[in-house]
Amino acid sequence: MPKMLASLLPLIALFAVMYFLMIRPQQKQQKQLMDMRNAIKVGDEVITIGGVKGTIVSVTDDSVILETASQKTRLEFVKNAI
Repeated sequence: MPKMLASLLPLIALFAVMYFLMIRPQQKQQKQLMDMRNAIKVGDEVITIGGVKGTIVSVTDDSVILETASQKTRLEFVKNAI
């Protein structure tokens, strides 16, 4: 039994290191991003994933309408694109 435990110990240690260095920070970043998207309100200036800058004119549960500065054009985006 002690030999089996000794052979599994490096594997367990590797999993623990991977969890604390890669998985946990990624989960924390995803939570912050979700909180930011849920806190979006009218008047906020945002940049979409595609690089479009604009001011939020309207917010629904799953989409936002942006107004671009150059020509006052209104574009609708899914919240995940912000």
